[in-house]
Amino acid sequence: MEIETINLPTKEGLECVVGQGNFTVKTIDEFYTLLYSASKDIKFGVAMNEAKPKLVRVEGNDEELKKMAAEYCLKIGAGHVFVIFLREAYPIHVLNHLKHHPCVANIYLATSNPAQVLVAETDLGHSVVGVVDGLSAKAIESKEEREQRKQLVEKLGFVPTE
Repeated sequence: MEIETINLPTKEGLECVVGQGNFTVKTIDEFYTLLYSASKDIKFGVAMNEAKPKLVRVEGNDEELKKMAAEYCLKIGAGHVFVIFLREAYPIHVLNHLKHHPCVANIYLATSNPAQVLVAETDLGHSVVGVVDGLSAKAIESKEEREQRKQLVEKLGFVPTE
C-alpha cells in the first residue's frame, strides 16, 4: 500500500471542507441547496466522487471554486469523498448543516490553513487515511495572544468567551 500526500491550495479568503458521505447522485444537489442557504454572500464549489460510475459530480455558484473542488476531489480519488471550497463565508456557517445531512458520514477537515490529505491506494481504490490541518503548535499562548484571539473572534462577529 502506498500513501500519497495531496496538498490543498491556500489563498487569501479561501476556506476548504473535506468529508465523506454516500449517495452522490442525490447528495451533490442537496449540498448546493445547503451551502447556498447557509450565508447570503457565500461563493462555493462542491465536488463529490461517485464510486459508480466513477465520476466526479460538481455543483456550485462560482466557476473557479467549482473547478478547484472537482480537481482536488479527483486527485484524492476516494469513493464518496467530497471537497468544498468557500469564499465570503467560514466553515462555521456550514459545518452543522453538513454534519446533520443524512448522507454525510464524516468531516475530515474545515480550514483555511495549509492542509494535506493523506490518501492510501489499495487494489480496490483510494482511501483518505488522515489529514494534516495547519502547522504544528510550538508554544502555549501568552496573555497578550489570548487577548488578541478574543478580539479576533469578536471582530469576526462571534461572542468571545470569558
